[in-house]
Amino acid sequence: MDAEFWHSRWAENRIGFNLNDTHPMLTNFWHTLSPKREERVFVPLCGKSVDLTWLSAQHEEVVGVELSEIATRAYFSEHLYTPMVTNLSAGQTLYKFDEVSIYCGDYFSAPVGEFSLIYDRAALIAMPETMRAAYVERLLSVLKSGGRILLITLNYPQDEMDGPPFSVSEDEVRQRFSGCDITLLNTDFDAQAPKNREISNFSEQAWLIIKR
Repeated sequence: MDAEFWHSRWAENRIGFNLNDTHPMLTNFWHTLSPKREERVFVPLCGKSVDLTWLSAQHEEVVGVELSEIATRAYFSEHLYTPMVTNLSAGQTLYKFDEVSIYCGDYFSAPVGEFSLIYDRAALIAMPETMRAAYVERLLSVLKSGGRILLITLNYPQDEMDGPPFSVSEDEVRQRFSGCDITLLNTDFDAQAPKNREISNFSEQAWLIIKR
């Protein structure tokens, strides 16, 4: 899976993964991170998620990274924001309006700085298995010691549906984030599977991960 895959998904508006409302697991479990308003929040592979807006009401600085320029521009236009746009090196473009900043470019090279809080609703599950180790390594590299992650994953028989979104099991979460404190906060067995898919079981899980 390469960048062109995601560019084509956005260009063709095949974005069933995008939600029109704030994700309920964000509103229900964000408090478990003991977040402070002044702590910076990182949202990898943020798309045009309205979760950014909810987070920006709770924090002074929310930073996303998104590969697609279509998605990045859509976030600001759909909220009637006119962002400041700055062209950076290494193919990165920074869009900023008030509390929300989005780096449009490659997740692995975006100059985002360090964070105390991370919200991952659709990033790890967007990664094929071969990319997940590198994804997590980069994620933990920008998280301060004692920093917290609210991670949301999906669990279903992978052979019953091609990802993304991919299934990430409990064992894999614990293996990928070994060395961190890991708490399974909730499993939602009533989560909606993608439309037009016959899947025998499908659940969504919320995790609290703390970097030691």
